[in-house]
Amino acid sequence: MAGNRPIKFRILELCNDNGKWNYEIVKQIQKEYNLKGNFQRDSINFDIIELASGGMIKDIEVKVDEDGIYKKGFLLHKYVLTDFGKIRAADACLMYV
Repeated sequence: MAGNRPIKFRILELCNDNGKWNYEIVKQIQKEYNLKGNFQRDSINFDIIELASGGMIKDIEVKVDEDGIYKKGFLLHKYVLTDFGKIRAADACLMYV
């Protein structure tokens, strides 16, 4: 079950080769880990940013949230796993490289 592993590990799993938008990741993590509210939403997004700054995921597309999907006026990022992220995920036994 996803809710039993660290959130950052789950984020790495969700950022497959096709990529996922940050709001999709946040929504799925909130559902799987039963996290509600804006504080938890923003904490999950911060975890995504940390993984990106560590080079494990990278954004491949960016757009302004004009519809308020996540936060109206904010940037939405679509992330994919990097080669480094794949190696680290494999080291953590999350997936095979």
